[in-house]
Amino acid sequence: MEKITLGPMPYMSVMPTVLVGAHVRGTPNYMTAAWAMVACMAPPMVCVAINKARYTAQGIEENKTFSLNIPSTQQIVETDYCGLVSGAHEDKAGIFRSFYGKLKTAPLAEECPVNIECKLFNSVDCGSHHVHIGEVVEIHADKSCVIDGKPDITKIHPIVYAQATYFEVGKQADKAFSAGKRYRKK
Repeated sequence: MEKITLGPMPYMSVMPTVLVGAHVRGTPNYMTAAWAMVACMAPPMVCVAINKARYTAQGIEENKTFSLNIPSTQQIVETDYCGLVSGAHEDKAGIFRSFYGKLKTAPLAEECPVNIECKLFNSVDCGSHHVHIGEVVEIHADKSCVIDGKPDITKIHPIVYAQATYFEVGKQADKAFSAGKRYRKK
C-alpha cells in the first residue's frame, strides 16, 4: 500500500454517537458528541471530550455529574438536533423524557436504549476541549436490549459517526480475543 501524509487532525475511523446529559442551571440538557470512549475498567470509567465553550460543560462543572446516553438509529433526527442547537439559546429539556438515577443531577434520556450515569472523576484541559472522565455509577438499559446481563449492540442499533456522517452498525465480522488464535507466522 502506498501511504500519503494528511497532516495532524483529530481522526479515528469511527466513533460512537452519544448524548451527553448534564443538569445546567436547574434544567436537563443534552448535547450530541462523538468523542467518547471507555477510559478505565476498574473502577469503570468513560470519558468524553467537549469544547470548553459548550453549554453542557457548564453543567458538568456545576454538578460534577453527567450521563452518556446511547441513542439508536431511530433517534438520528433528535440526536443531530441536540448537536446543532445550544442549550444556552434553546431549552432542549423536552426533546427527550428525562429521568434521574442514583446521582439525581445527571439527566438520563428515557428514549435511549442505554444510559451511563457518571460522577465526574476528573477534567483534563487539552486545549480547545476538556476531556471529562466519569466514574460509572450505574448503567440503565432497556430490558429488550440486554442479553446475558449485557447490552446487545444488535438490539441497541447505536449511531456510529465518521467524517460528518452517521452510520449503522453492520454485521459481525469475527469474535474478539478469538480470531487472533488463527494467526500463523509467515
